[in-house]
Amino acid sequence: MMLDPDEVRSYDSSRVRLLERLLADMPVRTGWDPARPDIRDLLRDADITRCELIPTGSNYTYLLVLNHADAGQGLAVYKPRSGEAPLWDFPTGTLYLREFATCELSRLLGWDIVPPTVTREGPAGTGAVQVFIDAEIAENFFTLREGYADDFRRIALFDCLANNADRKGAHCLLDRGGHIWGIDHGLTFHPQWKLRTVIWDFAGDPLPPPLVADLERLRERLRSSPQDAAALDAAIDAEEREALDGRLAALLEHRRYPLPGSRHSVPWPVL
Repeated sequence: MMLDPDEVRSYDSSRVRLLERLLADMPVRTGWDPARPDIRDLLRDADITRCELIPTGSNYTYLLVLNHADAGQGLAVYKPRSGEAPLWDFPTGTLYLREFATCELSRLLGWDIVPPTVTREGPAGTGAVQVFIDAEIAENFFTLREGYADDFRRIALFDCLANNADRKGAHCLLDRGGHIWGIDHGLTFHPQWKLRTVIWDFAGDPLPPPLVADLERLRERLRSSPQDAAALDAAIDAEEREALDGRLAALLEHRRYPLPGSRHSVPWPVL
């Protein structure tokens, strides 16, 4: 899927303008550094001083201003369970847990794809709270793909493992330090194969050996250190965990990126 970057920028301009206006009205413009060793504690414990709706997408999503006595103010994205639209193929009220589970999977792999995410209470009830990434908001997968191929090889493999059913182009962020992040992982970990993504650039290619080594370490970690996977196992059910193990085994056996099955292998809209 080769879309012209200028066409994509035009298509995405309304989303960009909306987010710019929302940020302009905030007392702080950035989130805390995702690399902070205490970032999860901050997300979990800081006071919520402001909550503003981000009016995009099919589920309710909010931008939070958090305040902590020691760390000051920061921004986070809040996705409450109560704001999830019912789906026929995913259990009701589980999308926020899947957001958290993908963060745990990213952590276990050591890939830093998913921004730090916790579950906590908020103004609309229990939900996922993820550190806000100070990103180049006019950029997305289609405008970044040529310059960040290795990053997208990792994200494409991560999506196979997590069984991501909704990897749109705008779900890939470039932060101010040049790091690529993946966001919006509510449609993941289904026990049936549901991979839908715009990142088919590597379909059929052999997996890079360093990524294979990471998968092998993950398999050993899941087998020998159940305490490491305790948070992941608490967020997905036994059938979903078994399917995750099966996808991991299949990727290590075949060592190739999968091929798209049909036109339904690409989400719509693509951003």
